[in-house]
Amino acid sequence: MTDQHHATSAPTSAAARWRLIGPGIVAAATGVGAGDLVATLIAGSRFGHALLWAAVVGCIVKIALAEGSARWHLATGSTMLDGWGSLGRWTYWYFGIYIVIWGFVYGATAMSATALPLAALFPDLLPNWAWGAGVGLLCALFVALNRYEMFETVMKVLIGIMFVIVTGVAILVAPNLGQTLGGLVPTLPEGATFYTLGLIGGVGGTITMSAYGYWVNAKGWRTPDFIPLMRLDNRVAYGVTGVFVVAMLIIGAELLYSAQIALNSGDRGLLDLDAVLRDRFGPVVSTLFLIGFAATSLSSVLGVWHGVSLLFADFVRHITGGTTDRGELHRTRAFRFYLFWLTIPPMILFVFGRPFLLVVIYGALGAFFMPFLAITLIWLLNSHRVPREWRNGWVSNGLLGLAAALFVVLCLNELWSLVAG
Repeated sequence: MTDQHHATSAPTSAAARWRLIGPGIVAAATGVGAGDLVATLIAGSRFGHALLWAAVVGCIVKIALAEGSARWHLATGSTMLDGWGSLGRWTYWYFGIYIVIWGFVYGATAMSATALPLAALFPDLLPNWAWGAGVGLLCALFVALNRYEMFETVMKVLIGIMFVIVTGVAILVAPNLGQTLGGLVPTLPEGATFYTLGLIGGVGGTITMSAYGYWVNAKGWRTPDFIPLMRLDNRVAYGVTGVFVVAMLIIGAELLYSAQIALNSGDRGLLDLDAVLRDRFGPVVSTLFLIGFAATSLSSVLGVWHGVSLLFADFVRHITGGTTDRGELHRTRAFRFYLFWLTIPPMILFVFGRPFLLVVIYGALGAFFMPFLAITLIWLLNSHRVPREWRNGWVSNGLLGLAAALFVVLCLNELWSLVAG
């Protein structure tokens, strides 16, 4: 069931619009995972405040991508899979292969990431694999049994925990206001080129950005009248994302840069930061940070389990010629199968690790996805498929063009890294 009974017509007052904000928060909470926070933290630890501007630009780029995805849904009354299908069946082949491999590898990665803070909070209670498996199963069960309304409420609680703790730690490290503001002036430190591009492109979601339009529909927003509300929702959400990114970069710059403390890449880097916080501020701050780490990881698991399962259900609807309404995708067997696919088969990787060939295919397909999303949005939103008043203007085309160029460069860099070993 959708929440259409909550929003059968678009609100006209500002207060009413603010009360309905939600799908964007879900997208932001899903897109900002522990790995994203570590990447930003390491940027601060290596380059101080110098790349703050890149984090802000990254949020603006993601606003454009998410807005384009949801505007397609609202302006045309169709879904992203409808749009991609109109460009040719090759899009189904690409997306189908990608979403199956992505789900298998991401399922293991996400469950493992969530296990890290839980195992640190409750040492010796359970092994890491048991924490990961337990979280995956509970999230799958929650998504299967609850309507969108409850899902959104839980995601708001998690992002609230993340927001308070991450910004609180950033304030606690006493940032230098002058240096922080100076970081908003674009500069490129030596050796930071691809790191900067990765910071712009990497934080705030990949495939989950395509899910934003589905969450907008699940909220009951179905017509072009909701586009102004969607835009407000999207900007607020990625404004919150921007605060996360800036806060983590400040923590890295103030706490790690001057002391030349190096962190592990990936999710384990947050455990390194926890040790630094424990030494500097004591166990209370350390424990609170681990709770924020757990909320960050858990929100990504829940968001992917729900949103990408909707994408998969829509994909199956198209390749089988099904007639399921887009508001009922969560009731389909395909939705439940993908929940299973994200949760049970990836547990094999807990034992055997990630096979090399699978990692290479995952990396290659993943590198192509964001250019694919940006370029197809430009294609679709400038075409006759969209009513004239909702087609791209010069601002949207400029930002989506910037996103496409950025992600093509990052794609080529990722492919070179895979080939070069």
